[in-house]
Amino acid sequence: MRGFMTDLAPSSSLDIRTEISAAYTAWDSAFNQADAKAVAAAYVPSAKVLPPTHEVISGPAAIENFFAGLFSRGFTDYNLTIIDTGGDDKVVYSTAHWSAKGKGADGAPQTAAGLATHIFERQADSSLKLRLHTFN
Repeated sequence: MRGFMTDLAPSSSLDIRTEISAAYTAWDSAFNQADAKAVAAAYVPSAKVLPPTHEVISGPAAIENFFAGLFSRGFTDYNLTIIDTGGDDKVVYSTAHWSAKGKGADGAPQTAAGLATHIFERQADSSLKLRLHTFN
């Protein structure tokens, strides 16, 4: 699943921003294809997802199930837009605006949006995987 991973060396904040932008593009693509398994592959095995429901979602199976639930409710057209990035050769972070389209409880189309924080861990091959993902 190389799509979520980048091979750029962490030499500057511009490079980190480029890495995160590539990771976001791949994540958005997997989400918009309703591919819960591919979305879950973007996270380290012990990752946490903290949605606005106050749940703590941990591990690949739970993360995959969480996103599969969103897809079953018709969420698509996901987009992440970077606000800020930073980090070092081991841990990289980003804050972002997010938006998606879905259906409300009544089945009517709705747009959802908010802010997200992402903490990435650099893997042995220099790629990035998510350790923490929280959003409102």
